[in-house]
Amino acid sequence: MKTSILLLPGKYIQGNGTFELLAEEAGKLGKKPFILWDQCVKGLFGSKVEEIFQKSGTVWSEGLFGGETVRAEASRFAAMVCQDGADVVIGIGGGKTLDMVKAISAIAKIPLMTVPTVASNDSPCSSYTVWYDCNGNADGFDTWGYCPNVVLVDTKVIASSPVRTFIAGIGDALSTWYEAETTFKSRKNNCVGGLATLSAMILAQKCRDILLEFGLDAIRSVQTKTVSPALEKVVEATILHSGIGFESGGLATAHQMANNMSVFEECHGMMHGEEVAFGLVTQLCLDDDCSVYERNRIVDFLIQIGLPVTLEDIGMKEFNRDKLLPMGKICEAQGSFAHNHPFEITAESIVDAMIIANNLGKERKSIYQK
Repeated sequence: MKTSILLLPGKYIQGNGTFELLAEEAGKLGKKPFILWDQCVKGLFGSKVEEIFQKSGTVWSEGLFGGETVRAEASRFAAMVCQDGADVVIGIGGGKTLDMVKAISAIAKIPLMTVPTVASNDSPCSSYTVWYDCNGNADGFDTWGYCPNVVLVDTKVIASSPVRTFIAGIGDALSTWYEAETTFKSRKNNCVGGLATLSAMILAQKCRDILLEFGLDAIRSVQTKTVSPALEKVVEATILHSGIGFESGGLATAHQMANNMSVFEECHGMMHGEEVAFGLVTQLCLDDDCSVYERNRIVDFLIQIGLPVTLEDIGMKEFNRDKLLPMGKICEAQGSFAHNHPFEITAESIVDAMIIANNLGKERKSIYQK
């Protein structure tokens, strides 16, 4: 008998100016926070953090993130946390920084707060850490069994982030429903080891609907660095709905491909959500249960907001079946998320779907851009 499992963050706070609540919320989790951020984020927010903690009389320490979620680094930072006597860890920054603090929290066994400065992916609310090696190649993942205690999202900060990162976040989140639906139909386990609850499925579907309705308006807000109702809706969809939806709903081909796109040298430098976008187009072309209308609707939306829908869009100007076969073999391998589909997955079927996706993307571009 299978069990349904839903994993949620302890508290989700979103709004214009919520960064000011940093010390107050950290103080509910512990007395001495340890902050992990990279040099760029520290340069942007360091003085503000100093001011906020100074007002509250909070003593804190910090670590500088090097840019890759390497396993050895997690152990090093956890040792720093213990040495400093910190009792809560806070990640401020992008997805890899937040993935790293999840690992630190698990190793050091202290509460966790994530403070995303971009909405480029659905890491802030999830329990997952995706590992990479020093060269940026995927090196597996871990789920720690719990989500962050607090997720603090300042939409003014998100509105000031690079437009490309925001669009990539929409690409990452848009796949949530289609991967969760696939897993649900197959009665396969979600990412936390159980069947998806109806709550997770509702959030995943709502995520898609919000992105399609308000995505363009939200992008315009980021382009003008303004906070609008559309921005608030899309940020909640990309961070909260997608974070819960992917983890408690399930993953499939789109993320299996995106997480391993580094197998192609041309794709180095692509953002995660950009890789997911082409992975999603491939998945829709693989799935014989997806209607032509739905497939074309999603491809047209991706084109409209500037996300990849062809192999050339992800840097592969020249390709053949042999060049694409390594991705096919990764998706075919035991343990692949691609096996959450209710039909057999082979390396050849994945290669076929990638080629079909490429041709579809070209066709829809020629129609859409007339």
